[in-house]
Amino acid sequence: MSGNCISCVSCVSRTLWLFVFSDEKKPCPLCPEEKFKACYSHKLHRHLQNLHWKVSVAFEGYRMCICHLPCHPVKPNLIGDQTVAKMGAHYHCIICSATITRRTDMIGHINRHVNKGETESRFITIPAPKSSHEVLKESATDVQVLPNYSTPQKTDSYFNPKMKLNRQLIFCALAVLAEERKPIECLDAFGATGIMGLQWAKHLRSSVKVTINDCNENSVTMIQENCHLNKMKVKLHTKEQDYDEAVGDGGENSDTIEVTKMDANVIMHLRSFDFIHLDPFGTSVNYLDSAFRNVRNLGIVSLTSTDISSLYAKAQHVALRHYGCNIVRTEYYKELAARIVIAAVTRAAARCNKGIEVLLAVALEHFVLVVVRVLRGPSPADDSAKKIRYLIHCQWCEERIFQKEGNMVEENPYQQLPCDCHGSMPGKTAVVLGPLW
Repeated sequence: MSGNCISCVSCVSRTLWLFVFSDEKKPCPLCPEEKFKACYSHKLHRHLQNLHWKVSVAFEGYRMCICHLPCHPVKPNLIGDQTVAKMGAHYHCIICSATITRRTDMIGHINRHVNKGETESRFITIPAPKSSHEVLKESATDVQVLPNYSTPQKTDSYFNPKMKLNRQLIFCALAVLAEERKPIECLDAFGATGIMGLQWAKHLRSSVKVTINDCNENSVTMIQENCHLNKMKVKLHTKEQDYDEAVGDGGENSDTIEVTKMDANVIMHLRSFDFIHLDPFGTSVNYLDSAFRNVRNLGIVSLTSTDISSLYAKAQHVALRHYGCNIVRTEYYKELAARIVIAAVTRAAARCNKGIEVLLAVALEHFVLVVVRVLRGPSPADDSAKKIRYLIHCQWCEERIFQKEGNMVEENPYQQLPCDCHGSMPGKTAVVLGPLW
């Protein structure tokens, strides 16, 4: 084994710490020179974070980063009469120095060491530098984030400062519910940095029992660190464990935040909540059935949809696929987007014999936010489902009207429109949009 590869456990940490402020070109310590040439600190920092650090394996406060150095040859390939040997990406075990190619195998390998009581490292390692984290503050809540925090494809701790208004509106809805009954169990199903759940716990305190969930291991670690940063106790629960582990000291604040590592659909199927917020990357329709399955009566479900390209009629085929809705670009496209989302929410609630009461609907540049109150029972479900209708839209003058109730086919549906464009303009002048709320 190459001596250089043994240090791959800590090379990224050391490089981030030593090179980030350097003006000289530096090579990557975990890649051969022919694969990644020496470059300046900003490019090297981005390379280490996105290629090596993001797929690293955490153990006892250290990171085993993926190594691309020529110390683990894979099976050679025959090209003509020549044998070409490739060097595969791999990990080095910090405990026994074994070389393992797959990340899942590396995690299992470390778990076997832990089960045998072997947790002492054979090598001198350097912990991950805390200085690589940037601390941001919003509404008296501090969160630390990784580099590229505003790009979801390049980081596990996605944080969008432009969504501050969204978080404030959701907090207002939760605060109103907290005045009606105490304490309420609330869930942030996609925690990322945990900023939203931390704000709930910090400002509403004993009125809420906050659960922050994320299926990404690195995000769960970041959420725990942010809880400690805000002097909150943490109760950790993962799907691999059937026990809760209390960690951290409460300091001055005795509030406890439960952090879970599960798929959002799983945790909403397993547990009941009074308040659920869904904020996935893209559409929320894949999680609506789970959200309405166990939400309590008169509880609140809020969801943020960021798939604005489909909701704002830029990708109409995607809107048809996700929401089952036909739309075109109109002058009131934002209102149309909100009605599309509410219709999808209504259908999901009705499948669980629940109705909804719309409390808030906001459509802005970056997101569509819908907040609804849940009404249990088949009668509220039927009343809500009846509000889903089709819309007749005139493409000439933008006049529109909802179709009349009933199953009978209209002889001339253009007569329902208040305009006379069909009589004065040639061809078909109107389209049917929907279903909408």
